[in-house]
Amino acid sequence: MRRPHELGFQLVELLVVVAVSGLVLLIGLPPLVRAAGGVTTRLAAGEVATVMRLARMTAIREGAKVGLKFRTAADGTVTWTLHRDGDGDGVLTADIVSGVDPALGAPRRLAHFGRSVRFGFPPGRPPRDPANPRRRLDRLDDPIRFNQSDIASFAPIDGATPGSVYVTDGAGRLHAVRVLGRTGRVRVLAYDVVTERWR
Repeated sequence: MRRPHELGFQLVELLVVVAVSGLVLLIGLPPLVRAAGGVTTRLAAGEVATVMRLARMTAIREGAKVGLKFRTAADGTVTWTLHRDGDGDGVLTADIVSGVDPALGAPRRLAHFGRSVRFGFPPGRPPRDPANPRRRLDRLDDPIRFNQSDIASFAPIDGATPGSVYVTDGAGRLHAVRVLGRTGRVRVLAYDVVTERWR
């Protein structure tokens, strides 16, 4: 049987352990949250790149131009749909609305978008243009840029519409998913806000 003063000593030990654990958690939690934000943004950019590669492969399989259209709901949910060029003039928003460029399946949801990750740019100084690092990006209200459209269009033989999609966590993380026009190749770049370089 334990004596009363031994029980008191164990309680003090327990309080010290709880206090130290709380301090470690308090110090370590912010870096973990920041790291998790970076991983989620990178996963979202990778998901967009995968969907773009699927659009390119679908254009080759269909033997026609295929456009990738993103839609963002009010709650931040993002869906995508592939559309086939129905009249030979490319995939256009007006043709999608009128039904001339039919959807190749139902809209699908992007899993890594929502509460914290979205299309857009982080607050602060405008990032440098990945195509020309001497310039800064303008039109920060337009994170989906394929010439004057928001449709990434892929041809079966001769490449794609060049452009970029920007993905952010809204707190400093930024990734660009770029489509190279001549080849239709898709690349993911990460922006370092400290050095202001894309890598």
